[in-house]
Amino acid sequence: MLEVKNLVFAYPNQNTPWNFQFSVEPGKCIAIHGASGSGKSTLMNLLAGFLQPQSGDILWQGKSIRNHAPWHRPMTSVFQEHNLFEHLSVEANIGLGIHPGLKLTEENRQAIERGLEKVGLGGFGKRLPGDLSGGQRQRVALLRAILRQQPLLLLDEPLTGLDSDARDLLRQWLLEQKAHGTLIVLASHDEEDRQILADSVCSL
Repeated sequence: MLEVKNLVFAYPNQNTPWNFQFSVEPGKCIAIHGASGSGKSTLMNLLAGFLQPQSGDILWQGKSIRNHAPWHRPMTSVFQEHNLFEHLSVEANIGLGIHPGLKLTEENRQAIERGLEKVGLGGFGKRLPGDLSGGQRQRVALLRAILRQQPLLLLDEPLTGLDSDARDLLRQWLLEQKAHGTLIVLASHDEEDRQILADSVCSL
């Protein structure tokens, strides 16, 4: 279970700090909903470890991960900025999520190929990110996150910029990840995303 307990954070010169509190079980999705500036991305960065709270705690399976470095937390993230390495191929970008030294097994390479086919990017493995559209880059980022096979998945507007067919395909894939026990924290302005994917909603 992921537990966020009285997690307090404020930026410099922010008069009223945010105080986040919720819990969610493995295999479930909680949607974070709120207007721009309400703290959705801030919460995601706190969970990922890119920001440090003033007080409160983050627990995974009953143990605090608040002071863990981002790479030691049992989660992976897809934010609005796709964060792809422009000088590396699509398959290398995905491979970095599996092994930071790109020491990939044949099974890893086959998983990447299958994943690219699944998100409609079969044959794109040798291309550079600059050759892709925004929606295609987002699919690569999501694929990299899922193939890391972490128990928690943080998604900040993950389906932005995708056409309806791609959104349907990736929603189905995320539902499959939930069925396999992945816990998803989803920040999305899209009501349909929340209706299809979320088991609960946290409104900010």
